[in-house]
Amino acid sequence: MREIYQKTILKPLTFNGIGLHTGKETNISILPGNENSGIVFKRVDLVKNNLINANYQNVSSTTLSTTLLNKHGVKVSTVEHLLAALYIAGIDSAIIEVNNEEIPIMDGSAKNFLDILKKTELKQLNKKIKYLKILEKVQLKDGNRKIEISPKDSFEVDFEIKFKNKIIGNQRNTINFHSDNLEEVEESRTFCLYDDIQKIKKMGLAKGGSLDNAIVVDQNKVLNEGGLRNDKEFVNHKILDLAGDFLLSGFRILGAVYCHQGGHQLSNLFLHKLIKSKNKYKIFNFEEKIAKENKISNPHFKLAANA
Repeated sequence: MREIYQKTILKPLTFNGIGLHTGKETNISILPGNENSGIVFKRVDLVKNNLINANYQNVSSTTLSTTLLNKHGVKVSTVEHLLAALYIAGIDSAIIEVNNEEIPIMDGSAKNFLDILKKTELKQLNKKIKYLKILEKVQLKDGNRKIEISPKDSFEVDFEIKFKNKIIGNQRNTINFHSDNLEEVEESRTFCLYDDIQKIKKMGLAKGGSLDNAIVVDQNKVLNEGGLRNDKEFVNHKILDLAGDFLLSGFRILGAVYCHQGGHQLSNLFLHKLIKSKNKYKIFNFEEKIAKENKISNPHFKLAANA
């Protein structure tokens, strides 16, 4: 897909749910954004210093979710699923008003957000999308964890996980976000091991966690009624997380990612290294004649041009 111009939503959208880690009920409103403003979170429960830009440099914590923090110490956490939904929906600019410190977890995936976003009219803005195209491989290793990106004219993620638990086990999947059906990625939920729940709660996290918003895996079974939504739901959720975290780069990235045993922390460390590797990528806009030749139509979205 070779989209040229930035897009935002035409009309506000609202969502309500529980924070996975805080357990607090939260309302969010997604409002139309301005050109070149990107994604901005606004803590409406605070009266000042309440804007937080969705940028990799503002990531303050990656413990079981991605948390953003502005220079005034105001934060918003568990942003990754919503960011992934905005990326998939083709939304480059938006203001996200939230009345608490955590984005609601919904069903643990991006599905609830995308069910609405896919029916939403988009507004084309006057500024062009900034693409970051990989020219040479960039790699980061951290112990047995590894992430790299190589040249490709689309955004593709090859993710591999290895767990001792036999239900999760070893899973690997490759998803091209420009050409593949993304339904299984969109619906894949966050997950944890039953044996780890008490340890997570002692950390002050997962106060809102339940079988309604996370997959819980015991030694030899999935505890959720109905089981898994797809055969690779565990690794597919990791791919979803990575897409959300990569949107924090501030660009639409064109490259082939390979990630082994990664997560929020590794993705953020990698973005810092990638952006510093200025000789290994270029930033550009697609010209209209090129875009018309390569454009892939998306039947999900309606567009209100310059509305």
